[in-house]
Amino acid sequence: MRQYGAHRDGIFCSGSDVPVGPDVIRIVSWNINRGLQLPGIIEFLSKASADLILLQEADVNARRTRYRNIAREIAQALRMNYVFGREFEELTQGNHSSPAYHGQATLSKFPILSSRILTFGRQSGFWRPRWFIPQLEKSQRRLGGRMALVSHVTWSEKRLLVYNLHLESRGSDGLRSSQLAEVVRDIHQCGSGMPVVVGGDFNFELSREPAISVVNGARLRNPFNHGNRRPTITRPRLGRARAVDWFLVGGPLRYGRPELHDSVVASDHYPLSVAVHIK
Repeated sequence: MRQYGAHRDGIFCSGSDVPVGPDVIRIVSWNINRGLQLPGIIEFLSKASADLILLQEADVNARRTRYRNIAREIAQALRMNYVFGREFEELTQGNHSSPAYHGQATLSKFPILSSRILTFGRQSGFWRPRWFIPQLEKSQRRLGGRMALVSHVTWSEKRLLVYNLHLESRGSDGLRSSQLAEVVRDIHQCGSGMPVVVGGDFNFELSREPAISVVNGARLRNPFNHGNRRPTITRPRLGRARAVDWFLVGGPLRYGRPELHDSVVASDHYPLSVAVHIK
């Protein structure tokens, strides 16, 4: 039986590449749309000078991205450590002997101490294969489930708790809110007071209900809540331009310089960046 929540990692950052005791680190989050435009993705990320990168929708061994390991290639190009978590097996992109996956990847210039998968208890059944749905690429039949890739990253002598998440795109805001609430419960179990960064594709608006109650109840702060609510999707679905990609920070972290990079067209989402430091 295949493990859809399994993860793999790699170390491409040498000791001389690790930033020495920085007070402020720069973080980028980006849904890279499978990695279909890999040269453009690497070009932006190489210029972004990020210490920590959260990627969603990264392919591994998929026909549409020429059977490449997208997260690994990006990590090698940027000389960063990385961990990849499998979200789905893409049934129309591989075969039984050579399966294809996509999921989340966290890249870091700092050591990644440990990682695990938080698969959400509530899921949409939309993606499951069914006998009456043909196995065509556009039908996107999958096995697996939405999840958060949870990592502990060493930042100087501190430990940073990082959630790289992808909430459900099919279903209601109530479903997405419940998945976000699972992340909040997991944060609380890890202990209050720890520096926490949550980033990714939330697939809904965080500055309105029901999300706002979950975020405020968890004492998480949203760097983009006041200054920037512009759409984060380059090609709006059904004519709706939406802000669905976000950062949240918690614990003793403070943030600055939130930026939506809406001139970058290497994906169907725009990348976000933010700088964080410990109070």
